[in-house]
Amino acid sequence: MTVSESMSSGYCSLEEEIEDYFFTARENLSRKITKDAPKEEKKTTTQELRQKIENFNKMVQNGLIMKMADDGTYTGFIKVHLNLRHPVTVTGGSQSLSNTMKEVLPNKVAENKTSFFLPLDAVKQLHISSVTTASEVIRGLLQKFQVLDDPQKFALFKQMKRDGQVHFQKLALTEHPLYLRLLAGPETDLLNFVMKENDKGDVQWEAFTVPELQNFLLILDKEEREKVHQVHTKYDTFRQHLQNVLTEATRKPV
Repeated sequence: MTVSESMSSGYCSLEEEIEDYFFTARENLSRKITKDAPKEEKKTTTQELRQKIENFNKMVQNGLIMKMADDGTYTGFIKVHLNLRHPVTVTGGSQSLSNTMKEVLPNKVAENKTSFFLPLDAVKQLHISSVTTASEVIRGLLQKFQVLDDPQKFALFKQMKRDGQVHFQKLALTEHPLYLRLLAGPETDLLNFVMKENDKGDVQWEAFTVPELQNFLLILDKEEREKVHQVHTKYDTFRQHLQNVLTEATRKPV
């Protein structure tokens, strides 16, 4: 089974708004719930699912509702945070390279393939079906951004908040994220999806070529300059506010 069976094509750059980015799940899905579906989902009847979807849609604030088909499958939206600490390799001509990345990558490298760091905690909104698995979500994201790395290097996690603490739990490749979204409700404070590296090892920098390492330095230098500028702007604004308050205070009679 390929990704295209449950998700049709869709794409946006890393800099586009999340509302503009989605895989369009096919409305007339022919694939039924498989034997490796979660036990809770297999026990849920069509009528119970319909009721859960109705309750879910009543709580939706942004119009991104779930829709149920006659065959018992349904479609809806999830958001996936891309929290990758290691660089990824993409085809150089890929549209998935953001304008920021293209500015710092040499043309001769960008025309073929190169490696770079994805922006931290980029968020992608996906329109998927109830039969879309965690494995297909991972493969679909990598395919749309033309990432050449092995999909097995990545995993999809569900992020939950309990008692003021954040907990992560790795999803099985056969789990259905949309069903988990349905059970948790639309509130992202209760459940988020995060794609991270599947391994816990350090980056093997010696495995990269010299041009790739130079690209990493260029990107890190650019990000450092941007962060420094943000800090200066923040404290300049704060300093100006304090000076205004002091000026007003000195004008008032004691």
